[in-house]
Amino acid sequence: MKKLIMGCAVAGLIALSAKTEARSSTSIQPPRASVAPKEKPETGEASWYGEEFQGVQTANGELYDLNGLTAAHPTLPFGTKVKVTNLDNKKHILLRINDRGPYIGQRLIDVSWAAAKRLGFVDSGTTRVRVEIVARPALLVAQH
Repeated sequence: MKKLIMGCAVAGLIALSAKTEARSSTSIQPPRASVAPKEKPETGEASWYGEEFQGVQTANGELYDLNGLTAAHPTLPFGTKVKVTNLDNKKHILLRINDRGPYIGQRLIDVSWAAAKRLGFVDSGTTRVRVEIVARPALLVAQH
């Protein structure tokens, strides 16, 4: 008899839960996927910095390496990965932002010597570029 009562109780709960789910699925809409708007690339003048800054501390605290694939940008967060394209020859490279600048005129970005070499503008000193954000740094979670 105990098994019969338990079986009926379980069957009743199942029947009630199915009805509740059926009702709630029509009244609650699933969340819509939100697509973040793609950031527009920036276009401007790039310059490079090299040997005179070798080993000097950058704004994020690491030492500048003229052979590294890094760059200085006035506002992008440190650790941001950017694709820099030389608009004159279409060469491009991925760089990591680790410094602030450039501080001359209206320049958009200052790249390492190695990056300028790969982009093909070491001799000219500056070139027109497009800067596209590829990845932003992960947010740091404060621990208490």
